[in-house]
Amino acid sequence: MNSMQRAEVLIEALPYIKQFRGKTFVIKYGGSVMENRELTREFIEDVALLKLVGINIVIVHGGGKRINAMLDRVNLDVKFEQGQRVTDGEVMKIVEMVLSGQINKNLAAELSAHGLNAVGLSGKDSGLLKAEKKLTEGKDGELLDLGYVGEVREVNSSLLCSLIRDGYIPIISPVAGGYEKGETFNVNADYAAGAVAGAIEAEKLILLSDIKGLYKDINDEDSFITEIHVDQVKAYIEDGTISGGMIPKMECCMNAIDKGTNEVVIIDGRVAHSLLIEIFTNAGSGTMVKA
Repeated sequence: MNSMQRAEVLIEALPYIKQFRGKTFVIKYGGSVMENRELTREFIEDVALLKLVGINIVIVHGGGKRINAMLDRVNLDVKFEQGQRVTDGEVMKIVEMVLSGQINKNLAAELSAHGLNAVGLSGKDSGLLKAEKKLTEGKDGELLDLGYVGEVREVNSSLLCSLIRDGYIPIISPVAGGYEKGETFNVNADYAAGAVAGAIEAEKLILLSDIKGLYKDINDEDSFITEIHVDQVKAYIEDGTISGGMIPKMECCMNAIDKGTNEVVIIDGRVAHSLLIEIFTNAGSGTMVKA
């Protein structure tokens, strides 16, 4: 890239910097990007740049692959229902250790090393995330009890807003407290990010994924959807165009918008600097869901 091309890139980014300066983005960090050191480095660089141009950042992270690796390491027998892990008390201890003790603090340290004020939080800190047991519908319509798997009911938005005002980047582990003394729940990171984005009425919720975004036909690259509205999402779920693992992700998008988030974007975290491409270029890089 020559000097003129670099200048053109900066000029293209300028209106977006003006538009988003002072706004808050919630980023769900997970998938393959977490397991690749180069992609992780680029993600941290992207977050650092976003913060330096005046965009407030909140990160909610997952960690399913690392949880599974630790469960294997300690030889803990794990049961599955309809392909979903049953989280009993012993499994929940490992989940909390990996999410809140390992991933959360490592990410906070790496961002802090870039001179950013990053603070790692468990969803249990100051009642940041309060959850209830989530029952999942089985293939025959029966309700499955997956143990300590929760659904967020409350978000301590005042805590997050205080940290944001003071210039911090909150990094949230999706481990929530319950309403009974001593309860702890594992929450799907997509849903946790959606609940957080809605509670603080974020400008954007960005979901880093292992796919480019939404397709009408996953086998047809030309059917990629760059922008879709909530009503169309509902129609696609009803007619089966959206199915399988994309349903909870799209439900997360709709819930965040319903609660006050301006727009939600699903992007491919495996693409280098996909955050910057999505936010600061005219083309974008993923599927945008709007009200």
